[in-house]
Amino acid sequence: VIPQSAEEVKNIVALCKEADMPYYILGNGSNLLVGDKGYRGVIIQIYKEMNHIRIEDDKVFAQAGALLSRVGTATLEAELTGFEFAAGIPGTVGGGLFMNAGAYGGEMKDVLTEITHLTPDFKIETIKAEEAKLSYRHSIYKENGCIILGGKVKLTPDSQESIKEKMDDFLGRRKDKQPLEYPSAGSVFKRPVDNFAGRMVEMVGLKGFAIGGAQVSEKHAGFIINIGGATADDVNALILYIKEKILEIFGCELECEMIYVKNG
Repeated sequence: VIPQSAEEVKNIVALCKEADMPYYILGNGSNLLVGDKGYRGVIIQIYKEMNHIRIEDDKVFAQAGALLSRVGTATLEAELTGFEFAAGIPGTVGGGLFMNAGAYGGEMKDVLTEITHLTPDFKIETIKAEEAKLSYRHSIYKENGCIILGGKVKLTPDSQESIKEKMDDFLGRRKDKQPLEYPSAGSVFKRPVDNFAGRMVEMVGLKGFAIGGAQVSEKHAGFIINIGGATADDVNALILYIKEKILEIFGCELECEMIYVKNG
């Protein structure tokens, strides 16, 4: 189901609750792994029909369905800096706020000033950024049951030339280091304290290791790619194997950044 407004989101959720029907809020789905049996229920995709972006002075208002890349393009055209880190992340504003997306030293919490959401009792509220308690790959939205509808960020004026230079640098690094030529669910693991998950996976000799059609990328060991016919079970089996090896050798328990969606 693809709602076109906050009111439609509210009505759809109300219908689901009335019918005792499971529902899942989806953005671009770029950091998700869906179980092989799918999802029995309603997928509410806040994406292309709720993607309006508005810029006033140094403030950018974006609906949850706006792609981060589109926001990046809009800020470039408006000569506003501070959002370059997110311009290459293949997700939406809603997803980016939900997990406090970040890259190359920047995070959503660095620029966010407000979030608008729908509460479990169907109230539309706007809260200050600090109330969302954004931290590394985490926000209160992982626990509070609210649905993100949009956000406001505050940026800094700069020249288009300088902004584009930063964006091109980040995009170039992404293409050089990440296996963008293969299907994947993005970075699999959160960064451990004082280390990097990809580096640890490589150190235990699992770069290129595969289970079924799922393989630890030879380009970046923090990614699991589909080299052909991979199932969600293949990916999960590979994740468990990696976690066991890292725990055995480093005594460190890796935590997934990628979200696993299933209910059957």
